[in-house]
Amino acid sequence: MTISTPESNSRRSNGSTLRQFIWRGISIIAPPLVTLLLIIWLLNAVEGYVLRPLESGIRMALVAIVADTREEAPPGSKPIDPGKPEKGFTYEGWTYVLPPLGNHYLPDHIINFVNANLDQLPKEFQRPMSANDFCSAYVKVRYMPRSFTIPLLLLIVLSSLFFVGRFLAAGVGRFVFNLFESIITQIPLVSNVYSSVKQVTDFVFSEREIQFTRVIAIEYPRVGVWSLAFVTGESIPQLKRICGREMVSVFVPTSPMPMTGFSVNVSKSDIIDLDITIDQAIQFIVSCGVVCPVQDPKTISSMTLNLPDKKTT
Repeated sequence: MTISTPESNSRRSNGSTLRQFIWRGISIIAPPLVTLLLIIWLLNAVEGYVLRPLESGIRMALVAIVADTREEAPPGSKPIDPGKPEKGFTYEGWTYVLPPLGNHYLPDHIINFVNANLDQLPKEFQRPMSANDFCSAYVKVRYMPRSFTIPLLLLIVLSSLFFVGRFLAAGVGRFVFNLFESIITQIPLVSNVYSSVKQVTDFVFSEREIQFTRVIAIEYPRVGVWSLAFVTGESIPQLKRICGREMVSVFVPTSPMPMTGFSVNVSKSDIIDLDITIDQAIQFIVSCGVVCPVQDPKTISSMTLNLPDKKTT
């Protein structure tokens, strides 16, 4: 048997208040923090899986074109130090030396330029480098700074997406895409993952928008239980003709995810127009009824609530 005392009640009240403040702080901090983390994760994923591979591929192609490395001194060259010919040589006005690693000579101005700009290079270059590494670092610093490569690569990615979209919009593109989907959907496990991802991407990147005209209340899912809903448009003409009355199509969202819900058709005489905005209604739904729309008392007192007539049995 527990005896309640003023001191114990005070401690419970303080503990409840402390938990309430903590949860309130979490509810305020969590949305922007999670949004920021998702944006950072997305940017890192784009950089790691798109920008860096493209940048590395372009840099390797440029190195293959501009690299001037030599395995040995060519005929007609002159050693820098006749007593130590392995130190390097001069040829056609260029001085070639050995880097810290490897056995290929390269122009000394490349080594000097890279050593003078080591602070602009990533960690992968902060180590003893071979001739090919020096050439790659030289191309990165000299010709491919981030201020130039990021806009260029983004332009390449956007252009590729544009042409892929144009191709898939054509008849041949649609046929190829449908063939690809038919193959993917027949592979076990992969088909489930692909279908789930496709539903998410179609929802996020779809250009179609649902236009809500106004906020209403309807008796749903049964008589006596009122739910918020959004009017989306006129109902199906055949349904109106069969019922013999004016109908509207409405969307009944679910809490706390208002992007999911039910599409129902109701009679215009069975709906109640609410004097609240769509944003206020969405806040009410997301908060599961905690955040109620606040209205001016004068407005509320002047409103006349006309409930639908009920047939008495």
